[in-house]
Formats: sequence, structure tokens, C-alpha cells
Amino acid sequence: MNEHPLFALASELSQQLTVLKFSSPVHTVYDPTLYAGAPMRAYFERFGAAPKEVLFLGMNPGPWGMAQTGVPFGEVAVVRDWMGICEPVSKPKIEHRKRPIEGFNCPRSEVSGRRLWGGFSQWWSEPETFFEHHFVANYCPLVLMEEGGRNRTPDKLPKAERTELEALCDAHLRAVVEHLGVQTIIGVGRFAEAVATRVFGDGLKIGSILHPSPASPIANRGWAEQAHRQLMALGLLP
Repeated sequence: MNEHPLFALASELSQQLTVLKFSSPVHTVYDPTLYAGAPMRAYFERFGAAPKEVLFLGMNPGPWGMAQTGVPFGEVAVVRDWMGICEPVSKPKIEHRKRPIEGFNCPRSEVSGRRLWGGFSQWWSEPETFFEHHFVANYCPLVLMEEGGRNRTPDKLPKAERTELEALCDAHLRAVVEHLGVQTIIGVGRFAEAVATRVFGDGLKIGSILHPSPASPIANRGWAEQAHRQLMALGLLP
């Protein structure tokens, strides 16, 4: 059986990223492609058929979402119950004591993922309806954690480390967009929008919606309503 093109691209990026080294305060690095490949592959096979018109682009995995399920913004209940994906997940080689990988048995909820996919499930009802023309991906597949468990986002890395990481992730993003035939990229947050603008310039239509992170006071004041208005303004909702 041939590997799905998106999983082949993800595996290629994963292999390339193994050579990178990250300095303190990065303490532990997870790559869900390596230990959550089964649900990631199921996500691609079920919903990743080309072409797609719109790509929603996130930054990198959260500890209770994609880190557990291999699916971008992959809050366990949403991936299991709405997408119908529940595959075995193993363990990373080095596990952070405060961020254990429990796969679909993880009792924690990824708030960003619950908000994002919760909104999509309201506006497009069935996953097949959403994925007919849309897809969701993360720019960087790595979870970067400090010793205390705090996430270290890619934009906070030292310049030399960030440059190496961006070179690989930029090339991967171009390959994904080319494969899917994407015409529009919507950054989930300003960072992802800036990445898309840097990588594609004027070659694609680029916009953004509010990031659903609970760390954002604005997102905590009714994220779904605000994101809905933004998508309406972008012409992506009827």
C-alpha cells in the first residue's frame, strides 16, 4: 500500500528535524509524527484528499492536543467523536515528567483545539463538509518544552536555531500547499499569518482569525463569535 502523500511529506520533515539541536530553556522535544503516526496517518487518509481551497495554518502542537493525537489542534474528544479517529499512540523516546503522552486516554482537554474544531463543527456540521474544501495543518510539528513544562513556541527560539527550523518548515509548507492546490491560507493567529506571508508573498490569498488560546484575554471573550465574524468578512462562510 502506498503511503499517503501528506504523511510521506510529514515523515520527510520529521527525519530532517532530527538533526536540529535546541539550547536551554528548551528541555524536551516531542515529534508526534514519530509516536502518534497512526492517528496522523488516519487524519490524512480520511480527510487529506487533494485538492483543497483553504488551509488553516497553526503554529505548532499543544501538549494536550496534537501532542497526544497527532492531529493539528487535536483535542481528544473532537478527534475521537467528531472525526471518528482513535488509533494507538506510543511514547516518545524521552518523556517530560509534566507532559506525559497518554494518547486517546489523555484526560486533559486542549482548549485551543476544543474551540477551533468546536467552531468548525458548528459552521460546517459534518467533518466531510468541512474537509471537502478545507484542511488544517501546523507549520512546525515539534512540541518544544521547558524544564517546568511550559511550551516554547518556535518564534521564541534564538535566531540561529529559528533560522534552521524555519528553512525546513518553510519548504515543507510549500510542498503541502502545492500538493493540496491551496489558494487561500488562513493563519490561526498572527504568527501563522506572518509565516504564510513570508513564504508565499503575494502568491496566495492570506488572512487570519483570532487564535483560540486560553492565554488570550480576547479569545476568552467569545472566541467562536469573533472567529465567525472574521470568516464572514473573509468570505469563507455563507
